[in-house]
Amino acid sequence: MNNTSKSVLLWILAFILMAAFAIYQRMTGPTYPVHGKVSVNKEEIEYTLPRTHEGDGNEIIKIIAKDKSVFGYMFSKRYKSFDENQRIILQRNGDTLLAELPHQPLAGKIMYDIYLSSSTGNPVRLAKEPVVIRFKGFTPRLFLWPHILLIFLAMCFSTRTGLEALFNGSNVLKLTIWTSVLIFFGGMVMGAIIQKFSFDAYWTGFPFGFDLTDNKTLIAFIMWIVALWRISKRPDQLWWAIIAAIVTIGVFSVPHSVLGSEIDYTKVPVH
Repeated sequence: MNNTSKSVLLWILAFILMAAFAIYQRMTGPTYPVHGKVSVNKEEIEYTLPRTHEGDGNEIIKIIAKDKSVFGYMFSKRYKSFDENQRIILQRNGDTLLAELPHQPLAGKIMYDIYLSSSTGNPVRLAKEPVVIRFKGFTPRLFLWPHILLIFLAMCFSTRTGLEALFNGSNVLKLTIWTSVLIFFGGMVMGAIIQKFSFDAYWTGFPFGFDLTDNKTLIAFIMWIVALWRISKRPDQLWWAIIAAIVTIGVFSVPHSVLGSEIDYTKVPVH
């Protein structure tokens, strides 16, 4: 196999791994909606319960239940608070049952449970456990999409650089530079801008907080800077790129927004 074919195959492998990580993060993160279906009065009802709210206004949850005998209610309270659960009756609008969650300050969360029932059956709980939704500010897509693109490219280049080093390729230093630049602009710069729009803070990771998204970006960036420094000094130490790639895979395998910004309502007055 010539060098060109080998390079193409490694890029394809890197892209596939990047796509797999992206899908895994999307499907497992705490911001991904809870989907499912239940049977109420012989009607199969599908539901989508959101776990993130962007922008102003209240969160409106819509559940299609064509059987007019089906009704619902919701228990909700602020997450991490001493609040008592509030029981709210879902409002019917035609074939749709509506549940409304009041808007919260940036990084505020609400925990809620929805039940459906009918006059002829017992209540059916939609989700197996209470759903937690986090409120955040609106991020202009002019900033959001470049951030996402740069992060995905950084993940792809990181994996590709590790593969290049693993197979003793000649472009490890160049790829290490590209990876470092992409993580810096995608995570450290654009990530801070996104964080500001979402939660009104540029950085909530170490040493100012425990935001895992910020911290894992910082770890990956530091590892690639170390790899760049060592490989530029000692071109034979390609294993630094392999270590950096493995660390990057590890930190980006952690679902997005785990241990993210949130308000501790136990430290504010009960409303």
